[in-house]
Amino acid sequence: MGIPHNITEFSMLGLSQNPEIQRVLFVVFLIIYVVTVCGNMLILVTITSSSTLASPMYFFLANLSFIDTCYSSSLAPKLIADSLYEGRTISYEGCMAQLFGAHFLGGVEIILLTVMAYDRYVAICKPLRYTLIMTRHLCVLLVGMTWLGGFLHSLVQLLLVLQLPFCGPNVINHFVCDLYPLLELACTNTYVIGLLVVANSGVICLLNFLLLAASYVVILCSLRSRGAEGRRKALSTCGAHFTVVALFFVPCVFTYMRPSSTLSVDKNMAVFYGVLTPMLNPLIYTLRNEEVKNAMKKLFIQWETAGG
Repeated sequence: MGIPHNITEFSMLGLSQNPEIQRVLFVVFLIIYVVTVCGNMLILVTITSSSTLASPMYFFLANLSFIDTCYSSSLAPKLIADSLYEGRTISYEGCMAQLFGAHFLGGVEIILLTVMAYDRYVAICKPLRYTLIMTRHLCVLLVGMTWLGGFLHSLVQLLLVLQLPFCGPNVINHFVCDLYPLLELACTNTYVIGLLVVANSGVICLLNFLLLAASYVVILCSLRSRGAEGRRKALSTCGAHFTVVALFFVPCVFTYMRPSSTLSVDKNMAVFYGVLTPMLNPLIYTLRNEEVKNAMKKLFIQWETAGG
């Protein structure tokens, strides 16, 4: 016997109901999305085509750029399209697909950022054994585990929501189908499911963030015995990674490490980690990395030569 619900579609309130603000949001988010896709694809192409960027760190960075492109694409296009219309609707099946896709890719990114921190830990704390530990086989295996972990995390979220009966209001106070807004629409007691959501999303975010913080404490302690140049280079790469971690994890922990309820600030948080952070990642990594910038310059020269 299926879960009873008589709702075939949901209506989204979006970020604003003011037509003037909606037009501004359309332009802003369209620019952000174009910059996100172009920036991340440029990093991906640069790393895959450059022989000087063959280390595990850049292998993981290329995967992060691909995930950021996919993650932004699971949220931004619908947000951009909805900014043009007053009637924002999404089918029940489309809502479930968006929920699964966003949590799948978000979960993959969370785990990948933790893997990247481990890579930096090995590179800085065990430099002589780095190439022996971080083999190509291990790197591919770790990336595969990130995708599997993201899939399992999202599958649990989807199964929790599919158990909910929707038989009343269908207006979602958000611009995306997410767990807490959907829990508020369910015509049943969602206290237990809310706790499971915290256990699945919130605890995963918090534990990974604590693991990342602990790894950087160990790295900083190990840098005391290094020379000035070694400290500068290590802090440059680690600083970029920690900036990305803070931008992504802090809003996630705030959103999911609390009892199930929808706050007005949740929309801003979702924009931050779902739309802005994927755009900022390529800027953060390239502006502080001379190897990536030099590889990009060579790539542009090759394109100009081929075009001329």
